[in-house]
Amino acid sequence: MQINPYPKHKLIRDSVRHFAETELSPIAAEIDRSATFPVEVIGKMKALNYFGLQVPKEFGGAAIDSISAAIVVEEISRVCAAIGLCITVHNGVAVYPFLQFATPAQKKHYLPKLASGEFIGAFSLTEANAGSDSGSVETTAIKKNQEYILNGTKIFVTNGGVCDLALIFALTGFDPARPQSSVFIVESNYAGFLRGELEDLCGMRANPVSSLFLEDCCVPEKNLLGKIGEGMKIGLATLDNGRIGIAAQALGIAQGALEAAIKYAKERQQFKKPIASLQTIQNYIADMATEIKAARLLLYHACSLKDEGVSFGCEAAMAKLYCSQIASKTTSLAVQIHGGYGYSKEYDVERYFRDAKVTEIYEGTSEIQRMVIARAVLSQLTF
Repeated sequence: MQINPYPKHKLIRDSVRHFAETELSPIAAEIDRSATFPVEVIGKMKALNYFGLQVPKEFGGAAIDSISAAIVVEEISRVCAAIGLCITVHNGVAVYPFLQFATPAQKKHYLPKLASGEFIGAFSLTEANAGSDSGSVETTAIKKNQEYILNGTKIFVTNGGVCDLALIFALTGFDPARPQSSVFIVESNYAGFLRGELEDLCGMRANPVSSLFLEDCCVPEKNLLGKIGEGMKIGLATLDNGRIGIAAQALGIAQGALEAAIKYAKERQQFKKPIASLQTIQNYIADMATEIKAARLLLYHACSLKDEGVSFGCEAAMAKLYCSQIASKTTSLAVQIHGGYGYSKEYDVERYFRDAKVTEIYEGTSEIQRMVIARAVLSQLTF
């Protein structure tokens, strides 16, 4: 069921799978129940360069290709999606903008800290009135001498409870007809940077999701990422990349659910034989396996386009849309195969089922992905 185009990808998959099985599998259910961020295991992940997957080696990163990075996220999420979320958000939407838009001085200062995991990153775009409508950001940034004063509230910030650095989208142009946003590098120790309580969520419970409050938060002018007014440009480019990571996370959830379903189907006896011998169960498993393989190919295609340096936004949206749908479908079928036990916290499929749904929501809902895909197809920017 694995697709490894090159030996290096198989080595990476085997290595990360061993780590996930050894370090995350024994604690995955408990940290979900208690909504606990496993600091000790995160420390081990930092040492393995999981926080610098595609950061150049000159800054202390692993500098691996995009398929390899997707495999890391996939294999971690196969065991514990909440920690896969931490890794993919850090690498995909916190580190990536530095690689694309930061000044040499910003890269030199921040990338080594991000790559080592000394700084855990967050991406802060979503607000109460700015989710899918990213152009409706209400957080403001007012220039005062050599600083910007930020005021506003960001919600549902992945890694928010533990982040050392957040990329904050804020208005810097206030013409109602043409508002402009910009992006600021805000360290958590800056005065006026406050965290809300951790969200009590349905899934991804081991990730410390919280609100961030900016109350007269003073940010040095040098911490402007990109240029004034480039918020939308940076946001769209970053979300294209982030969707690859969420697709990989969703794929990992689906793979974990399939493997759990197969194991259970071979063990569970009904009518004096394993339920795996029943045609209906075989049909479920056949569909799950086929769709997961198709999802993996779609994801890896988007990764290959990214590494070729060509436009990949449409393909990333396709991968995110399809992988997240397959995650929800596969986990639902896995619960069905488990019957009543699938609805019990005694089995991992219940957690997979809860974790899968949000992959259809964050980094752009499925409805937004369809908009992105349709626009690209209709304007002949793809295929």
